[in-house]
Amino acid sequence: MTAIERAFTNHRGRLQGLAYRMLGSRADAEDILQDAYLRVREANEAEIRNVDAYLVTVVTRLCLDQLKSARARREHYVGPWLPEPVIDVDSLSPDTAVEIADDLSFALMLTLERLSAAERAAFLLHDVFDTPFEEVASALGKSEVACRQLASRARKAVRSGRPAHSAPPDAHRALLSGFVEAMTTGEPERLKVLLAADVIAYADGGGVKIAALNPIRGADNVARFFTGLARKFRAHGATAGFAPTTLNGVPGFIVHINGALDQTLSIDTDGDRITAIYVVRNPEKLQGIEQALQHGTAQPA
Repeated sequence: MTAIERAFTNHRGRLQGLAYRMLGSRADAEDILQDAYLRVREANEAEIRNVDAYLVTVVTRLCLDQLKSARARREHYVGPWLPEPVIDVDSLSPDTAVEIADDLSFALMLTLERLSAAERAAFLLHDVFDTPFEEVASALGKSEVACRQLASRARKAVRSGRPAHSAPPDAHRALLSGFVEAMTTGEPERLKVLLAADVIAYADGGGVKIAALNPIRGADNVARFFTGLARKFRAHGATAGFAPTTLNGVPGFIVHINGALDQTLSIDTDGDRITAIYVVRNPEKLQGIEQALQHGTAQPA
């Protein structure tokens, strides 16, 4: 194994963390790393002055190419798009000390999705992965001044898009469990008291599984929607199992319907009420969860 191949292996988690944040898909991130490794093996080490910068540049450019086709696909995506839920967030760590480095929340990932590809890359490379702007400029093929401007715009969007308040894990978990308990009663008013007035619910079925085609907004609408679903499930004799776990770094549930993996469920909270609900049903995005369950690596929350 060459020195650059060893460096790639040593930094694999960091590089995968970058690719996941760029693409919102663990599966796509793994594909990117496979392509990157092939390029690394063919690289002329004598021409590489900074191995770390080279590896980041390769992965970043592959992600930018992937985003071009991904954005085209998402224009025709059926219903809301949500990132692929992940359990083992530690494996995607950028190894930096900044506050946002450990944030893989759906709220942040959706904010990143609204940025341009260049803004996302400049922000992630500099603010999350602690890459100097000189290297960011090289990776993006832009001037340092332009990259600073891209990162600044992205930083402002991220600050406005992240929840202003959060709850400790125990309080977060209690609200989530309360949501499930209230939902299964089929009583909207019992569920409504747990919801912020401007709560928003996203359900990603990807056109493969039945899901709401638009985000559901407001406590009344969200409460009626989820309690109505619970009543329909009971009317059809379906049984649901909710296994607590950690999804993208926060408490969540892996949900089985009649014994088969059906969805993941997670929330955002301001500390007192639920502000957002995320349901992922798209089977393609649940493959990583399925594999973790099969191999016994899905840890309870």
